[in-house]
Amino acid sequence: LVRQGEALKRTEQMVDKMEQDLKTSQKHINSIKSVWGGLVNYFKAKPPESKPEQNGTPEYYGNSRLKEAMMSSKEQESKYQESHPNLRKLDNSGLLTLFYTEYLVSSVQRDSYPRNQHLRAYHQKIDNNLDEMSSGLSRLKNLALGLQTEIDEQDDMLDRLTKKVETLDVNIKSTDKKVRQL
Repeated sequence: LVRQGEALKRTEQMVDKMEQDLKTSQKHINSIKSVWGGLVNYFKAKPPESKPEQNGTPEYYGNSRLKEAMMSSKEQESKYQESHPNLRKLDNSGLLTLFYTEYLVSSVQRDSYPRNQHLRAYHQKIDNNLDEMSSGLSRLKNLALGLQTEIDEQDDMLDRLTKKVETLDVNIKSTDKKVRQL
């Protein structure tokens, strides 16, 4: 999306340059069309040749929220990779059934970890897994919010670009008609 936003920005700058070039060509057409138009253009101040007019177009830097979400996502992913270097699935099916039976027996003690060491270890492991899931969901939420903001900004840019292109199209047709009349 960031690359797409940069491409949209470049397109908008090209449309602005085309509009400026069209204004210059209309001045030349006016000078060719009549002596009076040539005199007006001669005495009129020449526009600076440096940078094309932006027409209220803000500079595009990409969405900061999206960039922050991407950076934190990469950091969390690297932490996850460091904490689970093997990323392998362990076979604990026998211990898992033991966990469930002891959990059902000691369901009265829900407010704290059980006294049984094995069960306590499983509770802690489950809590750690839930914490990892929570951080992953938080990361996904931040990425989704960043993407939504970026999409909204690009949607506004597309609306602005569409209006500019429609105006430019009308001006090009008008200039073409003037050239054909010459």
